[in-house]
Amino acid sequence: MSTAIVYYSLNGNTDYAAKEIAKELSADCLRLEPEKAYPTSGFAKFFRGGGSAVMGEKPALKPYTFDAAAYDTVIFGFPVWAARVTPPLRTFVEEQKTALTGKRIAAFACQSGNGAQKAFPKLLEALGIPAFAAELVLIDPKDKPAEENASKIHAFCEALK
Repeated sequence: MSTAIVYYSLNGNTDYAAKEIAKELSADCLRLEPEKAYPTSGFAKFFRGGGSAVMGEKPALKPYTFDAAAYDTVIFGFPVWAARVTPPLRTFVEEQKTALTGKRIAAFACQSGNGAQKAFPKLLEALGIPAFAAELVLIDPKDKPAEENASKIHAFCEALK
């Protein structure tokens, strides 16, 4: 089975997790990038990013190549913003929703506090599916390395093998 990891990462935690998962599953990675980058620090980071998430924005993405037909499984990864999926991932789902029909879908979220358990149902709704094949929540895996994160990533990958 072939697997793709489609993700957005602002400060590198989701990128770190995506690469760890990709190593274990021999998966391809697609890092989404909005045409207009989000601020990475200070008040503007939370105001613009969180506001964009709350408003349900779907920003234009830099060109990417993704052939859904090449994959059996698609894993979505995102940082949690205001208990929501990040806007670049929302854009991708809207653009690819039809192509994702019938795929096995999983998701992982990186957060500093909480909100992932509220974000997952919103992603399920956007995808029009009842459940994920697997879910994973990590607390800042790059910024706060912990053995627990490695164990969680391994268990997530085992559930998808």
